[in-house]
Amino acid sequence: MIVLTGNDLSIEQVVAVARDREQVGLDESACERVRQSRALVEKYVEENRIVYGITTGFGKFSDVLIDPCDVSALQHNLIKSHCCAVGELLPIEVVRAMMLIRANSLIKGNSGIRLSVIELMIKMLNSGLHPHVPSQGSLGASGDLAPLANMVLPLIGEGSAEYQGKVYHGADALAQIGEKPVKLVAKEGLALINGTQAMTAIAALLVHDSEELMRYAIRASAMTFEALLGIGAALDPRVHEARNQSGQIAVAKALREELKGSKLLSEQGELRVQDAYSLRCAPQVLGASYDAIAYVRQIVEREINAATDNPLIFSNESDAISAGNFHGQPVALAMDFLKIALSEIANISERRIERLVNPCLSNGLPGFLVHQPGLQSGFMIVQYSAASLVSENKVLAHPASVDSIPSSGNQEDHVSMGTTAARQARMIYNNSLYVVMMEMMVAAQALEFREKDKMAPLTRRTYDAVRRVVKSFDCDRVVNTDIEALKQAAEDRLI
Repeated sequence: MIVLTGNDLSIEQVVAVARDREQVGLDESACERVRQSRALVEKYVEENRIVYGITTGFGKFSDVLIDPCDVSALQHNLIKSHCCAVGELLPIEVVRAMMLIRANSLIKGNSGIRLSVIELMIKMLNSGLHPHVPSQGSLGASGDLAPLANMVLPLIGEGSAEYQGKVYHGADALAQIGEKPVKLVAKEGLALINGTQAMTAIAALLVHDSEELMRYAIRASAMTFEALLGIGAALDPRVHEARNQSGQIAVAKALREELKGSKLLSEQGELRVQDAYSLRCAPQVLGASYDAIAYVRQIVEREINAATDNPLIFSNESDAISAGNFHGQPVALAMDFLKIALSEIANISERRIERLVNPCLSNGLPGFLVHQPGLQSGFMIVQYSAASLVSENKVLAHPASVDSIPSSGNQEDHVSMGTTAARQARMIYNNSLYVVMMEMMVAAQALEFREKDKMAPLTRRTYDAVRRVVKSFDCDRVVNTDIEALKQAAEDRLI
């Protein structure tokens, strides 16, 4: 069981809950902080003190005072009015990650919510009750208002949710796990939706997957090194230590490990003096993406342990401070950076595919890796498909975070577009995984024309894993089914 404290949730734990249905509990000392902050909110209501979102309206209506008898209605109206998300539903794994990260933020004790509401969210998560959350409609400040409002709807008996493969109205979904809708009280609606948990949920899962993509990219590069009889000197550790870039050093080391024992590599001057950049600079290019992913991991792990709503309650000092932790700029910039890093993994992979299939560049391999050129087209159009995907990535990689637009009567005059950036990063990841799997498939076919007994043990292991999914091409066949099967095998960690 993963116990939430609000301070030490890891990306690996998010993945375990989101994908593997790991159970979740709450730390007792954190629960006590929640009780204390709730007591302070109730004190403010009793005193009719002017505190944003507790005794006032929201956004442009922050100067409108709310009658104490309408405080509960204010919170329910907030949830309903903010349910403006549209488009395809977020995957269940993302919704589960959203619920987990939101609960972890609330349990920090800075949100003024009742413990019972957090406990209900955890029960929904542990029971496998998943709200339907459309994927589009967030500006990323004031947080992910629209998607989080849709996530909260079933808690108040509204909206729809999935449970054990069936879709229920919100109240009926709660009844399936023996619960009734919550009647929100002061601050609770705002506490539930004023945060960055949609973008951060997508980001947390994506960081994990991007690290796996990097490992696949290194293995695909090693196979291509052998297929093209690459010059191993470019991986000499002295070269990379002289550059002093940690990602480059790590990737070069990983490539050396993959290629250890290979008899297919060539020496400088043996076949040619130097290789093209897509081989020779693989450590430099992939290393830069390696470092970028590591940087993004740091930002995301901070954010999954952050208090991101407004106002924040500091019960020890009896303070409620209205500020801007809901602003998604840290995640937005990180996701835009990740978009570029993932795009470059695919860009250089596509260039290696071109070298493998182009008889003018492939160091003796037959054109498009076929036995009967002309009669067969072989892998000609695989390179087309890869080129299409990397070109699409270039459009998606345009930074979303620079595209701020004012909202709420210009009260909220700068927003992050962080959720857009995260969604685009996931699309780029998907495209890039396709391209890297295409490179693995093409490199495996190229190695059919080399002496496979001269392969390094690790690259041979990758080759064999590919061949368990995709058989060698003796003649033209429908290729997209092979590509899809290989990508699925990679996602299932079977390659």
